[in-house]
Parts: sequence; structure tokens; C-alpha cells
Amino acid sequence: MLQLKVREERWPIRGVFRISRGARTESAVVVAEASDGAVTGRGECVPYPRYAETVGGVIALARQIGSTLGPDPERWRLRRDWPAGAARNAVDAALWDLEAKRAGVRAWELAGMPEPGPLTTAYTISLDEPAAMGLAARAQAHRPLLKLKLDGLGDLVRVRAVHEAAPEARIIVDANEAWTRAQYETLVPALAETGVELIEQPFPATADAELRTLDRPIPIAADESCHTSEDVPRLADRYDVVNVKLDKSGGLTEALRVMAAAREAGLGVMVGCMVGTSLGIAPATLLGGAARYVDLDAPLLLARDRPEGLKYEGSVLYPPAPELWG
Repeated sequence: MLQLKVREERWPIRGVFRISRGARTESAVVVAEASDGAVTGRGECVPYPRYAETVGGVIALARQIGSTLGPDPERWRLRRDWPAGAARNAVDAALWDLEAKRAGVRAWELAGMPEPGPLTTAYTISLDEPAAMGLAARAQAHRPLLKLKLDGLGDLVRVRAVHEAAPEARIIVDANEAWTRAQYETLVPALAETGVELIEQPFPATADAELRTLDRPIPIAADESCHTSEDVPRLADRYDVVNVKLDKSGGLTEALRVMAAAREAGLGVMVGCMVGTSLGIAPATLLGGAARYVDLDAPLLLARDRPEGLKYEGSVLYPPAPELWG
């Protein structure tokens, strides 16, 4: 039988990470380690209160999942028997890592995928006053793609401040469900003139049917509205892109299905992440080559990362070393 150990870790964030729902200065992650006595596979997840997750609840669920594991990795059973979310993601990632180590191959080979190459990731500028966001953008003006956290109030001034501070950078914005219809109708034409090329989740997931009746001069990405492959078909008439995150889908196994469903529905793909360490980001790097947008900058936002963490050169992200994952 496989033994699964689960623990909480806390990693300080560089400064403050702020979005429309609140701010934090550290990231609480849950690490799962699946061992057969000879080989150990690791995975990481980030419990997210927006989805009614707590660290304690995720640890308890991951341990419950672990108690049902047989002697061999059974990722398909995870998807069948357990809900999508952070706990399933941590266990799924640990089983991918374990299986790769047992077989002596890399995880992308197990998935039947080509070897991943370098990826260019967005870099996130946290929600703040326009002057502060402009100052933060100036420090990151060398990066090709900036992602701005917004909240609906004063957002056009924020975007203009960032554009002035980093005129060569492409810009995408993320409202995290904070906009109203009136704000959308006012902001979007002006943001289009500013060169914004993608808007993430402008409305609450429960109200995104509004997008069916609105012009979309800028492509709109579903984040909080899209978790698993079952969500994708109903989103095709209101979004242009789906943001695939392992903590939402419940792991790489389901994330691959989300991407396939998006292609079938004619939707573009963005690969995103929660704020965690390189261990949590590593499995998502397998998805980046097929994505229109890559937003895997979480380790860059931390005050420190794992010693064997992912390699970044500016905004270029390289595949994980086997010492880290997969």
C-alpha cells in the first residue's frame, strides 16, 4: 500500500499580494508525499477560501484520499471518487511524481506529451493605488507581459499609470469578479484603446451570463467560472479563453481534460496558478506549450522559494528539474 503524508507549510510573500477580495503577506500551502517505501512522490496545493477551502479541511481531505490508495498510482480513481479542488491536486501531483520516479521517465513522457520548453510568463502587479502600481510596473518594465489586479474603482487610471511606466509591456487585467455591468460598459472600450489584450473574470461566476449580451472587443477569460472539463461547454457563448489552474481542476490529470474540452469548444487556454512555491507550479509547466497565455509567476512573488525550485531568467520559465518534480 502507498503511504501518504500531508503537511502545511507557510511561505512569505515579497511585500503584499492584494486582489479585489483581500490581501496577504504569506502563502499557506499543503504538501502531499506519496511513498511506497522505496520511492516518494511530492505534490503541492494552495487552499483557497473563495472555494470554501481551509488548510485544515484540505489536509483532512487529502489524508482521507490517501487512506484509499492502493499499491499503484490510481489517478483516474481520484477523478472518479473525489471532488475537484486543492486536496485532490496535491495527491494527483504526488502520484504523477511517484509514477515518473518508479518508471525512470519524466512526467511528460507518462502523459504522452512532447518535452516542454521554456515559457514566457506574465508577471503580476498587485492591486493598489495607481501611483503605487505605476511604480511597481516601472520596476518590472523589462518584462514582456504584465498582469494587473483590478477592482472596478479607478481601474482605468491604474492601467494608464502602468502603461506609462512600462510602455513596452503587453498588459492583461484580472478583476477577480469585482466589476458590475455598468463598469464593464465604461471600462472595456477605454481599456481596448490602451492596448489591454485580455480581461480575466470581470463578473462573479454566478452572474457571468451577462457576457452573452455584451460586446467583447477585448477577449474575456473565465477563471472562477471554470474548474473542470464539465464546466467548459456552457462557457463557450460568454468567454473566449479559459484559465486552467491545477488547484481548481483537482490536478494535472483533469487539467489535461479541461484543455482538450477548451479546444473542442473553440476556446483559447490560459494556464494560471495560485500563489505557491515551485513544487505547486511544476506540473502546470507541462500545459504551457499549448496555452495562449502563461501566468506561472508565483515563485517570483515569494520572498524565497524551494532550493530546487524552478529556474526563471527574467520572465522566461524553464521546465522542472527531476529533483523538484516529475
